[in-house]
Amino acid sequence: MTLPKPIGKQREVVCLPSSGQHVVLGTAGSGKTTMAIHRAVYLTNKLLPDAGRTLIVTYNKALMNYIKSFGIDIPHDVDVCNYHLFARNYLKSRGKFRDGNIAISQQRQKLIERALGDVKAVHKDAPFFRRPLKFFLDEIQWLNGRNIQSVEHYNAVTRTGRASAQMNRALRPVMWEILERYRELRRGIGKLYDMDDIAAAVSASLDEDMNPRKYKHVIIDEGQDLSLEMIRSLAKATASDGSITFFGDVAQRIYGQGRGMSWREAGLQTRLVWRFELNYRNKRDIANLAVALSEMPYFVAGPDVVAPIPSAAEGAKPWLVSFDDPEKERVLVGNVVAKWHRTQRVAVLLRTYEKLHEIRPYLPETAVELRAERMDWNAGQGAYYGTYYSAKGLEFDRVILPFLSATELPYLEEVEPDEIDEICAEDGRLLYVGITRAKDALLLTHTGEVTSLLPADDALYNRTSR
Repeated sequence: MTLPKPIGKQREVVCLPSSGQHVVLGTAGSGKTTMAIHRAVYLTNKLLPDAGRTLIVTYNKALMNYIKSFGIDIPHDVDVCNYHLFARNYLKSRGKFRDGNIAISQQRQKLIERALGDVKAVHKDAPFFRRPLKFFLDEIQWLNGRNIQSVEHYNAVTRTGRASAQMNRALRPVMWEILERYRELRRGIGKLYDMDDIAAAVSASLDEDMNPRKYKHVIIDEGQDLSLEMIRSLAKATASDGSITFFGDVAQRIYGQGRGMSWREAGLQTRLVWRFELNYRNKRDIANLAVALSEMPYFVAGPDVVAPIPSAAEGAKPWLVSFDDPEKERVLVGNVVAKWHRTQRVAVLLRTYEKLHEIRPYLPETAVELRAERMDWNAGQGAYYGTYYSAKGLEFDRVILPFLSATELPYLEEVEPDEIDEICAEDGRLLYVGITRAKDALLLTHTGEVTSLLPADDALYNRTSR
């Protein structure tokens, strides 16, 4: 693919000083990935006195592969990887990692469930132990994401966000027992790390590592999805006379409380935060829907949220199609993809892998899952499908978001009353990510009542029923 050229003040970001820490915040479609790649090219230019090996790092594999697809424009001394590939390679170079050392999601869940049962057995039964398993999964992710190292440290920090209402300090020692038991069980099956606490191991190893740093410059794309410790470890991996550049969009933070922290909390320091409000990707009516979504009550704003300015480019309003039968919904999705995928890039985005399996039989045989290694981003057309998570940083000519019924979103299974607001915010941000992947056309479908997470203003849509 041809790398777009930076325009306007994007060029200034590309040429920011080659030392220190820089923060660039931009709305969806503002060109953050374009700026990140061009900055890497700039920082490795031999004419620059402080040129040096540069790392572009993001969170998910699909965006990593997308960036790599600009291969002819990326210099040989620029490495592109997702965080976990960086972490594994670094720990392996230090003799602290072997293949199979990471507990994958299902293993982690089973081990935490077992740890919960073991700790419960030595305590009196209490309401705390009857909370959904997801509560404990999220709390352990939060602890690992911040590299909380002791129960004393845990007691000293202010716990904010989901699950905080009943996670008082009297219960924290018990929660810490569950975490320690989980780690003990994990080590027992040869799993030294999980996807969250591997960052703490990288940080600790870098603290001991007196060798020259491999990278003079580090560029973080979609940085809002990394945990505090991931960002801290990347700062430690950067040469002392080099630079770290953080690109992010808080409105697209979709990994809950354990990941997706503020660059400020991670300790990055900069005198000037660059902000990019103009959305170059989405046609105006698609962007208007995204703006309306970002103004919903559950979509809590903060100091780092960049209010988007829609593009002036005209296009069709998003279609919102209602069905009385889920089979009819699935068939229509398949028919739309079949009609357009030979001439355009068409993506079907869903909330869960279970829904991916549900829609897959209705898609063309050639449809490619977004996380697949065989994706060809150089093709000008094709059918793609994946989760909202895997679509981060990507764009398609047409996007279809099926299954937007009230029973599907927000996803409130095993959720307690004190968690509902945060669940709505998380699922709302997922919708925002899905909507803003569409360049030219957007189709939203649901069976039965539509989700309350979408704006109710009929003027935003072309509505129809089937």
